[in-house]
Amino acid sequence: MLNTARQFSAALFDLDGTLVDTEPRSQAAWARLFRTHGVPHDERLLASFAGRPGKQVLAEHLHSFPGRTVEELFAEALSYATLPAAPVSEVVDVLRALHREGIPVGVVTSGTADYARGELAAIGVLPLLGVLITADDVTEGKPAPEGYLAGCRALGVEPARAVVFEDAPAGIAAAKAAGAYCIALTTTQPAAALAGADEVVDPGR
Repeated sequence: MLNTARQFSAALFDLDGTLVDTEPRSQAAWARLFRTHGVPHDERLLASFAGRPGKQVLAEHLHSFPGRTVEELFAEALSYATLPAAPVSEVVDVLRALHREGIPVGVVTSGTADYARGELAAIGVLPLLGVLITADDVTEGKPAPEGYLAGCRALGVEPARAVVFEDAPAGIAAAKAAGAYCIALTTTQPAAALAGADEVVDPGR
């Protein structure tokens, strides 16, 4: 994983499920939101939210929450996200190593700016980033390539010279649509679900 990344001029990382193991927390929050409002759901539905902007997901399901707005539901879901999240140590180590070697690194996330800064500060990598692109900075979230294209522009590299680390199909689709090389991590999805990436890695090995 690190050796592959060294072949590129810049590296961009997803946040949730890639640098921080937040998926259990996110799944629990979404499940509680749907349960509280009596909206039918299953694990497959909730898993399909991975890597996508929360407000975008809610907009698609708003018809199941009559009388509520996306903003209200998003705030409620955030209030349920109380489980602690741990760093994905192997991937954080890769980010730190690339930064030490002078390779520009950044983060492109479907989370909001305040949320992303808080998580990145908690794992101690916020000062290392050359760019942070969040849901607040794009018109179209993943799987659209807008975030990764903006990240490459900010770091001054062509997408073909950038490597992206992702854990979800939506993020992989965004990275490939941008023209970047994508390393997928099996932190939240089985390898079969990550087949669109250039490389699939189990960070625990």
